[in-house]
Amino acid sequence: MKTQAISSPIEGYVCRICGEFHEGIPLHYGATAPALYDMIPEGERDRRCELTFDVCMIDAKNWFIVGNLEIPIIGKEERFSWDVWVSLSEKNMKHAAQIWESPERSSEPAFFGWISTLLPCYPETLHLKSMIHTREVGRRPYIELEPTDHPLAIEQRNGITWLRVQEIAETVLHGQKS
Repeated sequence: MKTQAISSPIEGYVCRICGEFHEGIPLHYGATAPALYDMIPEGERDRRCELTFDVCMIDAKNWFIVGNLEIPIIGKEERFSWDVWVSLSEKNMKHAAQIWESPERSSEPAFFGWISTLLPCYPETLHLKSMIHTREVGRRPYIELEPTDHPLAIEQRNGITWLRVQEIAETVLHGQKS
């Protein structure tokens, strides 16, 4: 997972895994490609895949777009965010490409998609149902999970504490499941 530090009001924390003090707590993590991309042998990726900062096409039949799955932090204005890849149908991908640079794209109806990113800290996240809401040009789409009993969907609805943000940071930093 790549990390992008976004300023947080927390100066840092003592990690419960390594015992060291880490400055700040990143509020944003994300995958650089959909899970399917990572399953393709590295030597075949140039031939089978097209991957950019925002979209991915695999084998000319699987289309993905990356967006922000935002989670409120209880009692704070800040939001925690995962960059997640979401699969789109060919029809929806073509439509998204047509409106991508349009100032009116934020008023478009949401697209249906399946989460295509494995996130640490949660049970299986592949294939969770989601809606992709385009936002103004220059901002990644907002990803809204179907309201289920999956822990990630519950957190998106109800929010998380700073302690949970710390748990996520520890898990991402040390590569362990929480």
